[in-house]
Amino acid sequence: MAEPRPGPGLALRFQRRFLAARPLRSLPWPELEQSLRTAPDSALLADILHKTILHPLCVKYPPSAKYRRCFLTELIKKLESTAAEPLDELYEALADVLKEEEESTHCYKNYLLVLLLIVNSKSMACADAALPSRVPQPSGDCVSLCESTVLISGGTTGLLTWEAALHLAQWALQNPGLFRDRTILELGSGIGFTGIAICKTCQPRTFIFSDCHPRVLRQLGENIQLNGFTPEPDVTWSTQTESQGQEVEGQNCQSPKVIVAELDWGSVTEEQLLGLRADVVIAADVVYDPEIILALVGMLQKLSTSRADRKAPEVFIASTIRNPDTYQLFQAELDKAGIRWQVIPAHSSCNFLYDVQPDVTILQLFI
Repeated sequence: MAEPRPGPGLALRFQRRFLAARPLRSLPWPELEQSLRTAPDSALLADILHKTILHPLCVKYPPSAKYRRCFLTELIKKLESTAAEPLDELYEALADVLKEEEESTHCYKNYLLVLLLIVNSKSMACADAALPSRVPQPSGDCVSLCESTVLISGGTTGLLTWEAALHLAQWALQNPGLFRDRTILELGSGIGFTGIAICKTCQPRTFIFSDCHPRVLRQLGENIQLNGFTPEPDVTWSTQTESQGQEVEGQNCQSPKVIVAELDWGSVTEEQLLGLRADVVIAADVVYDPEIILALVGMLQKLSTSRADRKAPEVFIASTIRNPDTYQLFQAELDKAGIRWQVIPAHSSCNFLYDVQPDVTILQLFI
């Protein structure tokens, strides 16, 4: 009996990873090879091509030319290793990419978001990727970002999206009630992935992006606008404090008020933090250097003592544990400052990018 032909799930898995420019090795090449061996038909490759290179998002906000070139070269190898009919579109697409100008230091990445699905009467972030009938469909929401193609650019590592930001966003999508109709302060927002994902899916009342590097702040503002949000005009801390409480009654929570703030953890005052009126504070990949850890914990102490008669904000920090000693130092400094913490249980390992997650942990802090 012939094996069943692959459903649309395989092409969608290629789509999600390709549009986000995930490492090419993480794409489901073995499954593609198996499908082509079973049914050597170029139709599957045509479907993948239209969901990736020829997708409107890729046409408007393309990954780097090098990435697209390597992707198409690999697709052509898979095609030529089978008895399938040649696919002219594939070769034409590669020819178009080869004509492009010299590589830029920036490219676009498009992250398709997947919201909760109901599977077997239970809420799940996504279904088991091994079951074709349970492959999740994108929610229709997408975060498009202009990112650096190199690790360090302009003296900062803040111009690209780090793994903990993806992890924190996935956790937020699974817990939208924590953010709905509340004021969120994000520390070290970088180029904005986590915050923009929350703004698009979790309906916060106000979202305050913050960072301290001028180039990062500039790129952050551009990415926010790229995704359909208009940051509040540059204002002083005191003006932000006054305007923060002046919410229009009946305001549509699906279009949150967005603020981009320059926030230096070492110099920010308790009064300024109080003025932000944050209900929830989040951060991703901010625990990577001992000096930064000390500044972060110091700022959290200011946040703790600046709440006046307001309820203390809920604080969540996601970290990729690259150096266990550095992470243990963070926990030790929290203990020394009297800030209690607990590890948030890991969410489903199946996330909207279908990547194997690195060692990422989310801590909830009680300040």
